[in-house]
Amino acid sequence: MNKVSFQIGFICILAFALISWNSDMRKTEIALLQYNGGGDWYANPTALINLARFCNLELKTNIEPRYSTVDVGSAELFNYSFVHMTGHGNVVFSNSDAENLRNYLIAGGFLHIDDNYGMDPYVRLSMKKVFPELDFIELPFEHEIYHQKYSFSKGLPKIHKHDDKPAQGFGLLWEGRLLCFYSYETDLGDGWEDPEVHNDSPDKRLTALQMGANIIQYAFSQ
Repeated sequence: MNKVSFQIGFICILAFALISWNSDMRKTEIALLQYNGGGDWYANPTALINLARFCNLELKTNIEPRYSTVDVGSAELFNYSFVHMTGHGNVVFSNSDAENLRNYLIAGGFLHIDDNYGMDPYVRLSMKKVFPELDFIELPFEHEIYHQKYSFSKGLPKIHKHDDKPAQGFGLLWEGRLLCFYSYETDLGDGWEDPEVHNDSPDKRLTALQMGANIIQYAFSQ
């Protein structure tokens, strides 16, 4: 090998190493799903920021301490491996919205739906439009999502009273893969918000953040 060939080869190896390093160091950003129908998809504005910070501290993740808003029908959805959905009321997906979300989830994306109270009947209808062949099933307490860094032997923790029903965790499974996790009657997102928003006790907020970290860890490990 002559000197010129050696130098070119060395530059190529160095460039590849720098690209790989930059890829490894690049931060992950999570997204909040925007939808139609009048429901307040924008509820809990500090929740995802606090969850990202908690995960970075406790799980050693590299998540940006902010979030992007992405429309359910947008191609931008495919830029995020984890998308969070919340609200209190109506949820409407057009046919193209449903098709886009379906393609995103089948391609490897993950959706966490957190009922902030009142969205349950609407989100179930909308997700049925996305996956007409699937039904939400309640996940057993032994499911991996409850046993990541933190163990929740009784399933989802109860963060807010709402209708005073037990907290439940439902999932949509596609070919054996959990691609959508739906937390119901718990309101994890309220527990992730800044302390003064809901005046939750430190223990209650910690429990909510720990369960959120489990969801993040599970989704990113799939």
